[in-house]
Amino acid sequence: MKALILIDIQKGFDDPKWGARNNPSAEAVAARLLEHWRSLRWPVFHVRHDSPETDSPLRPETSGNEFKEITRPLAGEVIVGKCVNSAFIGTTLNAQMKCAHVDEVFIAGLTTPHCVSTTARMAGNLGYRTYVVSDATAAFEWRAHNGTMLSADDMHFYALAALHGEFATIISSDDLLR
Repeated sequence: MKALILIDIQKGFDDPKWGARNNPSAEAVAARLLEHWRSLRWPVFHVRHDSPETDSPLRPETSGNEFKEITRPLAGEVIVGKCVNSAFIGTTLNAQMKCAHVDEVFIAGLTTPHCVSTTARMAGNLGYRTYVVSDATAAFEWRAHNGTMLSADDMHFYALAALHGEFATIISSDDLLR
């Protein structure tokens, strides 16, 4: 069974604190995937980052913790709250996917080098055939360990490159929906 995992598509990622971002259409592409999944009645898992950090726009008591309207869960769709990068750590996601007989996962959401990547790595390690939908994910610029500022496009590219062939297959939404 194929499942769609939507990672952290939350209002808090609109906060300017994150810096420059690539792929402004990632959420719209994720919404297109979600519509397709719903039409086929395949399992959908909405993951929400419940940050314990006091200055995070993703803290549960803030409006930034809410899902964006474009991919808001419907009644009956699974919502998984997490407080670390992986949607599998400290959650019931793996057990729920096993109960739904999921063996193949398609991951979309925010952000590519962090929660998307960590979840994809774990999904691969747990034995799921794992795909990351490149145009349904996005990254923010990042300051490297040596002070170099990496662009959001570079962060996105490198995160996908590090996943491909090792933990996941990187595909486009057009290829997936064909």
